[in-house]
Amino acid sequence: MSSFLPRPSLTNGHWMTLYAWGNPRYFPRLPPPTRRLFDVAPATRVVADCHWHARAWEHPTLLALHGLNGSSDAHYMKGLAAKAFARGMNVVRLNQRNCGDTEQLAEGLFHSGLTADAAHVVHELTQVDGLPAIAVAGYSLGGNLALKLAGEYGAFAPKALVGVAAVSPIIEISECTRALERGENVLYQWNFVRDLKRRLRRKDRWQPGRFDLSKLDAIKTVREFDDVYTAPYFGFRGAEDYYHRASAMRLIDRIRVPALIITAEDDPFVPPEPFRDPKVARHPHVDLRLSAHGGHCGFVGPRGPNSGEDDGYWAENQIVQFVEARTCA
Repeated sequence: MSSFLPRPSLTNGHWMTLYAWGNPRYFPRLPPPTRRLFDVAPATRVVADCHWHARAWEHPTLLALHGLNGSSDAHYMKGLAAKAFARGMNVVRLNQRNCGDTEQLAEGLFHSGLTADAAHVVHELTQVDGLPAIAVAGYSLGGNLALKLAGEYGAFAPKALVGVAAVSPIIEISECTRALERGENVLYQWNFVRDLKRRLRRKDRWQPGRFDLSKLDAIKTVREFDDVYTAPYFGFRGAEDYYHRASAMRLIDRIRVPALIITAEDDPFVPPEPFRDPKVARHPHVDLRLSAHGGHCGFVGPRGPNSGEDDGYWAENQIVQFVEARTCA
């Protein structure tokens, strides 16, 4: 695998992050998806946008997980899907609970360490559908989920699971929320909080009175939202307890499948220090790509010689190559 080289205009982590968030992308070669519902818990369904090849059981499958407040339509989800599908992989772009306008399908909330839904999808695709090889790839929150899931499996991972990949994963959630609270990150904090509030208000339309919205207007940070809503709902003692227990760092030393981690020194709110911990940096199953540049879920480099095939989104290419190396005979 190559090292990441940013576009010359995107060597600042904030510029890289904002460019990746706001740059419009189009995927004319990605076929329309088939929507699929997964019954992951009582009164709880999640929706996936799936791209299947003919004779899907003869192709490896990539399960893609989005970040906080994202959805299956996030640009990196579609970008990754387009590249993976073009290389012969089935792709399942999963919406987390309540994401992608699916608040009506789940009775409760979601949190950053809730791996049960992804585990259910992996089980259904491999044990019910009989797909022989599957990889899980996630961005930001989704990256934490992918790594935490692999840690929870430990030595008992499904034989069909060929590996996991994570881009800008929030493996120590508390450190990331503290970084969000720095002054230079006010825009990211505002955006996350705005979307969390919107989602809870939409939830209230389907389940009026289920959640107390009287405290919502006063909330200004992700930590405050989690203290008031996420942590109590899931039985955590508070935001810090939730962050500690939901972080992949607690289980990363148990990973026994190949794992690719891509993250950047200049990520505005995912500090690089946890990735230097020997549990990560010296893990025999972890391929760590800690780059000087890349921002948060950015990693936009120069376009390839054929821009239709390589649009410069380096991390997406690395994930596809990682999965190919573990599924091609």
